[in-house]
Amino acid sequence: MNLLLDTVAFYRAATMPETLPEGARRSLEDGANVLHVSQASAWELGIKASLGKLTLPCPIEAFFTQSVRDLLANTVAIDLDAIARASRLPLHHRDPFDRMIIGQALTAGFTVVTSDRRFEDYEIAVIW
Repeated sequence: MNLLLDTVAFYRAATMPETLPEGARRSLEDGANVLHVSQASAWELGIKASLGKLTLPCPIEAFFTQSVRDLLANTVAIDLDAIARASRLPLHHRDPFDRMIIGQALTAGFTVVTSDRRFEDYEIAVIW
């Protein structure tokens, strides 16, 4: 299964995986699953760090690159197909980073690892 981690799931998996629910943790550890992380998550984490809303152990470019590598994940680029899909979504969810992740998941057919139940309003498979 192709799993796309939302920003919170990615951050927790990278910094404190023990805080993930058992089901999410098992899914991330299952070698049959392929993990993906959106560049939108790097953007969101970088902004939150610059605003003092969270502390990263190193600059965002190093944190994101190393964390993706440590999780054996793939980076999902923000491309025009996902942008177009996100721009046409109903406004169940207004967070632009989450809307991009939803657009990417719908475009690529990913299951999303997230605690945010609003993702399900877009008929996306969710694991948490």
